[in-house]
Amino acid sequence: MPGSTPSSCLPQWPNDVGIIALEVYFPSQFVDQTELEEFDGVSAGKYTIGLGQARMGFCSDREDINSLCLTVVQRLMEKNGLGFDSIGRLEVGTETIIDKSKSVKTVLMQLFEASGNTDVEGIDTTNACYGGTAALFNAVNWVESSSWDGRYALVVAGDIAVYASGSARPTGGAGAVAMLVGPDAPLALDRGLRGTHMTHAYDFYKPDMVSEYPVVDGKQSIECYLSALDRCYSVYRSKIHAQWQRAGVEKSFSLEDFSFLAFHSPYCKLVQKSLARLMLNDFLVSSPSSQTGPFADLEAFRDIKLADTYFDRDVEKAFMKASAELFEKKTKSSLLISNQNGNMYTPSVYGCLASLIATHSPQQLAGQRVGLFSYGSGLAATLYSISVTQDHTPGSPLDKLVSSLCDLKARLDSRRKVSPNVFSENMKLREETHHLASYTPHGSVEELFPGTWYLTRVDDKHRREYARSILLVNVPRP
Repeated sequence: MPGSTPSSCLPQWPNDVGIIALEVYFPSQFVDQTELEEFDGVSAGKYTIGLGQARMGFCSDREDINSLCLTVVQRLMEKNGLGFDSIGRLEVGTETIIDKSKSVKTVLMQLFEASGNTDVEGIDTTNACYGGTAALFNAVNWVESSSWDGRYALVVAGDIAVYASGSARPTGGAGAVAMLVGPDAPLALDRGLRGTHMTHAYDFYKPDMVSEYPVVDGKQSIECYLSALDRCYSVYRSKIHAQWQRAGVEKSFSLEDFSFLAFHSPYCKLVQKSLARLMLNDFLVSSPSSQTGPFADLEAFRDIKLADTYFDRDVEKAFMKASAELFEKKTKSSLLISNQNGNMYTPSVYGCLASLIATHSPQQLAGQRVGLFSYGSGLAATLYSISVTQDHTPGSPLDKLVSSLCDLKARLDSRRKVSPNVFSENMKLREETHHLASYTPHGSVEELFPGTWYLTRVDDKHRREYARSILLVNVPRP
């Protein structure tokens, strides 16, 4: 087990570094998007069909970014029977900032107090929805470096995504994901296969330090997302092709070489369009096709340029139709949490990964390559891949990972539905109380999931205090 081997005895390159365990947390309440359409006075289907969203989770004033992360970390550690002394690095990716100096990571260190472990590297990482991916890469790099002391790394991605009343509000959500990182992982990050694109843009940003709400240029945000996807996919293809050439493999990489694909999901319809976008990329570098195959009937688009197609409805429609079967096979199952809970910002793509795992058996996942696209406005993006271990035997790390997420749909279904009016009142309360000092939250503790950390008060110096709701334990009958 990591943590038991002196660093001087460790091999230079630990094998199969990646995700060993994964836990997801989302709020215990949601608003139905069909009901929200009616409440907002928009046309039927605008949110459910146009955006592809069914439900949206949200937090009362009892939960903040610290409580979300406290909950998901404690759950991961308890589920996997881990002591906090086994963690040597903890990094948080978030864009939900409630303190301009103190990190969420330092708040999480109160969970470590009983273990006496304060030797834990890492702090917070911020760039819109990309912070969780940066934290994951930092954790993997730490395990693969001379700094590694043999212990696990813990990566946390969490956010509360809220918008001002209007067209963007139904694309909100909230939640957190925790990932245990180490060697011999069932989900190993493919070394050297990251296609990254970073540039300067004002597509989505939060310049108002006293408000939770972002400034969003919707059209530019979509263009930035899709252009970043194009660039990242091009870089990834070049890198994997170079690896294959060094190995003596002569073939071109295409979507078919990914068994599954998960994307950062602002809303589900954009993910479906993104898969179609990758098929467009494959098509434009392919040889003219015959009347059969995936590119049949697409030759009319042979001479188009990617930069001219971001809002071309004819191109979008044609390639969404052509990629429909691939979407059903490779991506649709990853959208469970996104469809039912909404956009979680930094945890979004990892909620999609969790959904993918939860909806497949170890046998179906074993030996597969999963592509992941992470995007954060401003902008930072990476397309990378994970190789799933071949070992799917009962009790294997992969079997344990799948088993730990098998209740995901049941947990989503167990949430409490509230009316759009109650949801709107909660949003108004958050507006009025955001960053208040000497504040005691009004939200019900009893309606939280068992074992959820929650905010008890904010004192006159803005110091926040937390408690944990009662954790239900199944006691065997005598």
